[in-house]
Amino acid sequence: MWNSLRTSFLRMKKTLVIQHLQVPLEKYSHLLPLWRNQGEVRGLELRKPLEMISILFLVEGTQKKVTREVIFSINLDNDPKTFTEAMTSRDAPLWKEAINDEMDSIMGNGTWELVDLPKGRRPIGSKWIFKKKYHPDGSISAYKARLVAKGYRQREGIDYFDTYAPVARISSIRTLIAISALKGLYIHQMDVKTAFLNGYLKEEIYLEQPEGFVIPGQENKVCRLVKSLYGLKQAPKQWHERFDTTMTAFGFQHNSADRCIYSKYTSDYIVVICLYVDDMLIIHTHLEVDTILGIKVKRTGGQISLSQSHYIEKILTKFQHLNIKEFNTPFDSSVKLKVNYGRAVAQLEYASAVGSMMYATHYTRPDIAFAVSKLSQYTVNPGTEHWKAVGRVQGYLKRTSTFELTYSSSNGILEGYSDASWIDHTSDSKSISGWIYTLAGGAISWASKKQTCIAHSTMEAELIALAAADKEAEWIRDLLMDIRLWDILMPSIPMYCDSEATLSKVYNAVYNGKSRHVGLRHNFVRQLIESGTIKVVYVKTSRNLAYPFTKPLMRDLVTSTTRVMGLKPQ
Repeated sequence: MWNSLRTSFLRMKKTLVIQHLQVPLEKYSHLLPLWRNQGEVRGLELRKPLEMISILFLVEGTQKKVTREVIFSINLDNDPKTFTEAMTSRDAPLWKEAINDEMDSIMGNGTWELVDLPKGRRPIGSKWIFKKKYHPDGSISAYKARLVAKGYRQREGIDYFDTYAPVARISSIRTLIAISALKGLYIHQMDVKTAFLNGYLKEEIYLEQPEGFVIPGQENKVCRLVKSLYGLKQAPKQWHERFDTTMTAFGFQHNSADRCIYSKYTSDYIVVICLYVDDMLIIHTHLEVDTILGIKVKRTGGQISLSQSHYIEKILTKFQHLNIKEFNTPFDSSVKLKVNYGRAVAQLEYASAVGSMMYATHYTRPDIAFAVSKLSQYTVNPGTEHWKAVGRVQGYLKRTSTFELTYSSSNGILEGYSDASWIDHTSDSKSISGWIYTLAGGAISWASKKQTCIAHSTMEAELIALAAADKEAEWIRDLLMDIRLWDILMPSIPMYCDSEATLSKVYNAVYNGKSRHVGLRHNFVRQLIESGTIKVVYVKTSRNLAYPFTKPLMRDLVTSTTRVMGLKPQ
């Protein structure tokens, strides 16, 4: 029954697909011969001034054939918002194929069964979500359609209970990549297709028949869910439980620091798997990865590099109306941002701009962490000065868009750096903490955060920052110890700090201060020192790699610190 409905929905195996391309002629003119060979070019229009070209492709074939054979396929249309919009768009044949792929997965997986709705129960609705996926170079890789349940209509205690599901930390992923560079291991990425459909449901949930697939003559029936569906509140939890049960059944063990990392060791091979929702990073002896979580991964000799250059270009294109100029530093050291008590200037767009840059900061760009953290404090009511600071960060990204976070096999030492900026002229009198850890010559974990309590001196601010950094050191050490790729026991992690007063205090067994919250942090740092987890070492401020996470720097220091972080141009 479902197959006949599917056949009527998509009758064509071959379709005409129209692709429009509008790009800077100067940048892409060398690709014109390539485009002319991809399908049949029906029109070529040159516009004045001769900076942009518009090419019309008529390509015959299915989605897989088009994305495989059309090397540079870009569609400028926005993704459809509704089922009707997708079916009436010029890419309707490709969206139809994507919808049918989704329905094939759902029905083939036995996700639901068609039943009469029991008395006293009400079904939840569903919605089709459409999204074009892109390669790191910006070309379209696939058209995706997802049937999503309207989980917001679920009732707690009836339709769902527990919803928590762990997710791997991005620091774990960078650490695994650094280890791969050190040990000469290879990395493979695997995306689990329709991952959430694999989780078994314990609750009794009914779903309305999806739009476009209502069976004639049985319009009043509903779908009783046997397995989870995207959009359900418990879907992530049920998927992770199914994955976890399967992995442990095959002899894999959890990592004590990150429950989403699994490892298995035999005399013949080593396998480490990191699960990030439905993306898997697999560390092995002879596989290789190209992209993970939208980050391009490149291996050159003994080096592995992570790049978000394409993503940064998308940010700059999205906000090109700001007339962004290139800058050598991400933040102007002479600017003191203050709360705006006047009218907000483009508040939603400001939040979008900061959020876009925060994504890059979180994954591969520690050099803009301080600036983005600072700007995020003003998302509620941004003013003109805040927008100027956003333009400054984007101008810096424009100049450094090709920077890659690089790890090599030449440096196997794990090091940490900590710093604090006391009060820093903020209205709430709170200091800023900054820390960073490097392994294999590149940064694996970092943060720039406002402290949650008030420090009464520079020493207290430094001690609060050091305690936060040491908590991360303990986590990284536990993560590495469970991966079991080290020949000997790990030595104490050197934790560099540029405050001699703080060093004197942490090596003193007695804390005689009046602040209880600082005393607790002092005890925590002392315990890590005594257990051999860390050793606190003095370093000059100019060589403190955490310095850029607490305050804006001049150009020379920005250049030198980014290089030590492992950020290098392509």
